[in-house]
Amino acid sequence: MQHRKPIFRSVLAASAAASLIFAASAQADENSDQSNKGWDITIGAGAASMPKYPGSDQQRTRALPYVNISYGRYFFGGESTAGIGGIGAYLYQDAHWRIGAAVSPGGGFKERKESDDPRLRGLGNIDATTRVGGFASYTLDWLTASASVSTDVGGNRQGTVATLGVTARWQPIDRLTLNAGPSVTWSNSEYMQTFFGIDAEQALRSGRPQYRAGGGVSSVGLSASAHYRLNDHWGIGAFVSASRLQGDAKDSPITQDKAQNVFGAFSTYHF
Repeated sequence: MQHRKPIFRSVLAASAAASLIFAASAQADENSDQSNKGWDITIGAGAASMPKYPGSDQQRTRALPYVNISYGRYFFGGESTAGIGGIGAYLYQDAHWRIGAAVSPGGGFKERKESDDPRLRGLGNIDATTRVGGFASYTLDWLTASASVSTDVGGNRQGTVATLGVTARWQPIDRLTLNAGPSVTWSNSEYMQTFFGIDAEQALRSGRPQYRAGGGVSSVGLSASAHYRLNDHWGIGAFVSASRLQGDAKDSPITQDKAQNVFGAFSTYHF
């Protein structure tokens, strides 16, 4: 059914959002080589409010599961230090560096539907896609710098996206971890045209003028999170991310609000 998000894709979406909670916290504390470690499993649930589509001025709230499973250097779920969720592996780790790769499978739902907003009518739906990417992070004491890049391999014209970010970590008390930091996202012309452009066929169907969206910096943002460990197993967290569209994304006739905000809360159980 197109109006229901499959559980697998929900897990990945939740993991990407919840990575804000655990950035430089749950996993960044373990910067030593993990290749010989066994299973590490965290599950949970929460809710997140996010724009209905990129550029929307309306929010939608979703109840989502959270799953983060790792075995040695392999993981499923959210990669906290660089923001990539999916199935992947750390290719290199030491006291400071983490370098890895992941694949984030698409699902049978729509990234954007014409029914999301009247100004999308005639533009067609945008299907979810499978992405393959890599990430790297460097942690020095309380500061983590990270970079990630992913590209569409599912043939849905969603291009390549790269993100750079810096996260500062503060632990005022033993059980509470706070994180905050800026990020910048670059998107190529294929991604920008799919989500913010209007081609000739779409213009004919919608009655809107054509709009060519070129590649470049597509957003800048600031995120913050808090995670409180209730005991050895249970934890709770909250996060907020405020970003602002840039370049052709903010000037698109599809964009109703340049400010794009995401916030939510989760509870987790660590085995």
